[in-house]
Amino acid sequence: MTGFIAVLRGKRLAFVHGFALAVGLALALSATVPSSAQETVPSTGTITMDGRGTVTVAPDMAVITTNVATTGKTAADALSENSAAIAKVIDAIKGAGIEAKDIQTRGFGIYPRYERITDGSNRQPNITGYEVRNGVEVNIRDIAKLGDILSLVVDSGANSVDGIRFDVSDPAEKLDEARKKAVEAARHKAEIFASAAGVELGEIVSITETGTQVPRPQMMRASAMMAASPESVPIEAGEETIGANVTIMWALK
Repeated sequence: MTGFIAVLRGKRLAFVHGFALAVGLALALSATVPSSAQETVPSTGTITMDGRGTVTVAPDMAVITTNVATTGKTAADALSENSAAIAKVIDAIKGAGIEAKDIQTRGFGIYPRYERITDGSNRQPNITGYEVRNGVEVNIRDIAKLGDILSLVVDSGANSVDGIRFDVSDPAEKLDEARKKAVEAARHKAEIFASAAGVELGEIVSITETGTQVPRPQMMRASAMMAASPESVPIEAGEETIGANVTIMWALK
């Protein structure tokens, strides 16, 4: 009996010792877990604002497209006459100091001309002749020459000017300036809203460019060109607007 009691006491001591060891190990492991993993970090709010920046700049070059249209009984006749006429126009443009690299053919085509049917029949109309159109696009890098060249192309045989486009030869620098202004505008609005709400702007979460604005073509009617006097055509280039739009999201502190 005494031996049996001794065995039971031995098992109880072993159980107590094992339990204490397990509890101690669990406490040790819990002490090594970072406090950040045991706590829930509250999420921060965000604020998103759009901004637009613009820069005005005077164009320093112009692009015109001028054309010659001729007609003839045959396609060969119309083409021959047109080729001679457009060659005269190109020679005049080069004589004004425009380099060959700034002159490029545009809109060449040969088109049949049909009779007008007035008897009410359904027959196919006959070809009465041909029209040939040929034009050149001219880059004028000295904008002060634009008025003189417009008069010159008309005087040399061009019978239409499809349009004038004023350009900035190197708009990249101005566009970057507009982008900076767009970011400043977005931040300015965000700071106003944040101050009114009693919070502060934190780190930027995202920046997205949502659009840019570059100079657009300005068209001139051919009839206005044909009515021009032999003197230089008066031209006002005005100013062009280069712009950028941006959307920025901030975290709130």
